[in-house]
Amino acid sequence: MIKTVLCAVDINRPEEERGVLEMAAKLATLDGAQLDVITVVPDFGSSVVGAYFQDHHVATARDEADKILRKFTAEVLDPEVDPKVRHVVAVGSVYEEVLHAADVGKADLIVIGAHRPDLKDYLLGPNSARVVRHAKCSVYVVR
Repeated sequence: MIKTVLCAVDINRPEEERGVLEMAAKLATLDGAQLDVITVVPDFGSSVVGAYFQDHHVATARDEADKILRKFTAEVLDPEVDPKVRHVVAVGSVYEEVLHAADVGKADLIVIGAHRPDLKDYLLGPNSARVVRHAKCSVYVVR
């Protein structure tokens, strides 16, 4: 039985991610599971670009991402479901933060979208492939 579903969405691609969130909500509803929705803000502090950003810029980006995520879930989900959703905004690497949130939230299932891979994805591996490879729980990939 699934108790917690973690849905990873990219708030910069709302049209593509709509189906991912809808599927996660459907799967959570089947078992009466908790639905957690995560989005990840890039960690500018760990790169060369990070030298140009102050901590308050990251906090501002995280706060704005939280507003966008909450608006997105409110638009997509049933009004009875949305208030029960746990919204998570993480800062860092997408696949690492999704895996961390799954561990902390004790997720039984991760729902993540996959896009048509670019050539660079074959060399580096997309985030969804990394989540599938390293997750401790089942992963449902929505195309």
